[in-house]
Parts: sequence; structure tokens; C-alpha cells
Amino acid sequence: MLTAFSTLDWFPLLLSLQVAGVATLLALVAGVTLGWLFARRPFAGSSLLEAACMLPLVLPPTVVGYGLLVLMGRRSALGGWLHDHFEYSIIFSWHGAVLASALVALPLVLQSARAAFGAVDPTLEAAARTLRQTPWGVFLRITLPLAWPGILAGGLLAFARAMGEFGASLMVAGSIPKQTQTASMAIYDAVQSGNDDTALWLVLLTSAIAMAVLILSRRLFSRA
Repeated sequence: MLTAFSTLDWFPLLLSLQVAGVATLLALVAGVTLGWLFARRPFAGSSLLEAACMLPLVLPPTVVGYGLLVLMGRRSALGGWLHDHFEYSIIFSWHGAVLASALVALPLVLQSARAAFGAVDPTLEAAARTLRQTPWGVFLRITLPLAWPGILAGGLLAFARAMGEFGASLMVAGSIPKQTQTASMAIYDAVQSGNDDTALWLVLLTSAIAMAVLILSRRLFSRA
């Protein structure tokens, strides 16, 4: 087992951290924006849009992956345009894994951000507006700092979810060694090839990272 650790290929784990980090940033941008919108500026059809954003939480990951293939594949209008004009395809690239991971992580950020913004006392924002603060200034100086612990906790959960993403990423990015093979894919391939020691080390390392993230997220939730 120690021999397996000394010869362990660290690329899948490092790629998982990279993919999860970028995916979490994307999910935070979209989730915070939508969470504020749903909490403070509901509009006709906002419930339907929110339900659509939450779908990746309940749909099988392969369904999410298939949807991305339909939307971003070379046969699609967008995928074909990107390939024809920029010779770029998100399919079978680590960017595809990022997009898939961001989609499945978005509901976690969205729900946390929506709850965090909803818990901010509106009278504090009203008081800031009486001091001639612009709406953007009120958001940056009052709303966001008060909601930030809940948002960050949701972001950490999203990171942990993106770290463990398998189905959607496999559909979109594939499992190409040294290119798109994340830790979850490497574990699957190691088990399939009978390399149990490598699979075990990857499981232990990813579990340790996920455990640390979840503990930190729980502490932040308790403060939110």
C-alpha cells in the first residue's frame, strides 16, 4: 500500500482541486446574483426560474451531462459556432468538467445565498439609504457583509460537491488521463483495472479534503 502511495499519480487530485475551484467561483457569481434577486426582487416567473436552477440538485448527473452535450456539442448552434470561429470545443476538455461541476454545485450556493439575503434586516439597509448611500453602496457595505457567512458556507458545500462530481463531467469531459481525468474518474478507473491500493489512497485523500471543507462549512453555517 505504501508503494502505491509513493507511485501515486497526483494529476487527478490536482485537476479535481482546479476544476472545483473554478466551478465554485462560477457558481458563486451566478448563485449570489440569483439568490439576491429571488430574495429581494421577486418577479413574475421567478419561482419557475428558481426551480429550473435547482434542477441539477435532483436530476441524475448524467441528465445534466447530456443536456450540456446537446447545448454545447459541435452539432449545436453554440458549440458549432465556437468550433467554426475559434476552433474551440468545451467537449472533452477540462473546461467541460468545470461547467458540469458548476451546474451541479449552483443549487447549493443559490439556496444558501437566498436564505442569507433573506435573513438580513431590511431596516439596516433603510438606515444606510438615509445616509445617502447608493443602492450599490448599501449592498457592498451592509447587505453582503451580513449575508457573507451563509454565502461562504454555501460556497464551501459547492466546492465539496464539485470535488466529487462524476457523472456529468464524465459525459462532457470524458476520462482522458493527464487531460480530463479527475480524482473521481481515476478512482473508478483504478477499481475497474483492479488497482485497489491506488483507488484507496485517492478515496482517503478526497475524503479528507471533503471532511475538512464540511467541518468549516458547518462552523460558518452556525454563525450565519
